[in-house]
Amino acid sequence: MSRLSLIAAAAVAMMPFAAQAEAEFLNSGAVLPTNLPFSEMVIVGDTLYLSGQIGNVPGTLELAEGGIEAESRQVMDNIKISLEAHGYDMTNLVKCTVMLADIGEWGAFNGVYVDYFEAGRFPARAAFGASGLALGARVEVDCIGTK
Repeated sequence: MSRLSLIAAAAVAMMPFAAQAEAEFLNSGAVLPTNLPFSEMVIVGDTLYLSGQIGNVPGTLELAEGGIEAESRQVMDNIKISLEAHGYDMTNLVKCTVMLADIGEWGAFNGVYVDYFEAGRFPARAAFGASGLALGARVEVDCIGTK
């Protein structure tokens, strides 16, 4: 084996497992149409990367009616549906990022969010205000999970 091959082999061996694993690009069609330009979930090694979900009624691009609470519940339902479509559940989540069209609605979002997790087992989380979200949504949430 050449010196260059040995160096390359050593570099690969030192990579995190996820960097060596092949990615799986998944779309169930359970929440959004599969013809959109992103994957619903990508799995690399033991890590699940979920695309951002908005509060659309599954199978449509129409937002749930009823304001921030209704959209927040639909967002969380959509995340749950997406996970379950691929054999996972909310307990697999370890990190979520919340984007709100109005950061003043953070408390209303939290009021819904807590219902989706066992007390004391909340994913790590970040939240921030955004100047605009897809389809005029009030909230979008993306998550990272583990198998």
